[in-house]
Amino acid sequence: MARNPFLGEWRITETDMWDSDALDLVDEASIRFAEENWGELCMIAITADLDYWVGRRDGKPAVEFSIEGTDEGDRLCGRGWAGLSNGSLSGHLFFHGSDDSRFLARRPS
Repeated sequence: MARNPFLGEWRITETDMWDSDALDLVDEASIRFAEENWGELCMIAITADLDYWVGRRDGKPAVEFSIEGTDEGDRLCGRGWAGLSNGSLSGHLFFHGSDDSRFLARRPS
C-alpha cells in the first residue's frame, strides 16, 4: 500500500473567508488526517470529525472528506477537498447551508 502523504496535522494559515484572528478564535486552526481514514477539523468555533479518502485530482495526490461536528454547539456538516502543492495543503471547505472557503495549511514547524 502506498504511503498516505496527508497523514498528520496541518496548521490552517489562510482562508478566503476568515482572517487569522477568527481562525484561531477557540483553538489553533488545524486539520488532521489520522490512520484508518479518520481525522479532525478545528477552526473558529468549529470542532468536527472527518471521514476522508485519498485519491487523485488532476493527476496529483488529493484528499476528499466529509465533515460532521459542531459550530458554537450547533450541528454542522459539510465536505471538502485538498491537494499538495510545494509542501502545502491547498483546498476548499463547504459547510452545508452556510459558508464555503478556500484554505491553505502547512505542517507545523
